Amino acid sequence: MSGAPGGAGEVGGAGGFRVLRAAGRTATAWKNGGGVTREIAARPEGAGTGDFAWRASLAEVAADGPFSAFPGVDRTLTLAEGAGMDLTVAGAHRLVDERFAPQDFAGDEPTDCRLLDGPVVNFNVMYRRGAAPAETAVVRGRLTLDAPPGETLLIVALEGPARLEPAEGPPVTLDPYDAVLAEDPFTALVRTSGRTALVRFR
Repeated sequence: MSGAPGGAGEVGGAGGFRVLRAAGRTATAWKNGGGVTREIAARPEGAGTGDFAWRASLAEVAADGPFSAFPGVDRTLTLAEGAGMDLTVAGAHRLVDERFAPQDFAGDEPTDCRLLDGPVVNFNVMYRRGAAPAETAVVRGRLTLDAPPGETLLIVALEGPARLEPAEGPPVTLDPYDAVLAEDPFTALVRTSGRTALVRFR
């Protein structure tokens, strides 16, 4: 996976946000041992795979096999690198071959994966059903973001650098897979020539 060589991870920011650098994220085995994931952020902080309210991560899939099951969890999967996957979800085929197109799944439905043409990297957002609803979009160009009180906003550069210009504080450049987590009232301008994921947790 690109954008993942070593270093520290988190940088404080002004105006109620934190910069979460891709460098230094720890690779951990999937819940079922079938792949590797790198956590970007989760709530509560330090939560495991069984007790998070929400969790965002990058998953590297190098071989065919089943996805881990997450009872009571919904998930949004976005193909970030690679040709894609042919999934079988609860017995039905679902082709995931378009990069940067978020797709929603129930995390507790049995899901098997067949790679179309080599390894892929997926941006995953998982959230507890009925407790922490999440909305994921992928954008490019110029966009003003506004997170009111009570919302959490996660911004992840998926392709190419992104520039974040917050209403308070200096601008921030995000390299591929760097992220910004904003949990207070937050307004910023995002500029990107590639693709950037925006996730709202309510």
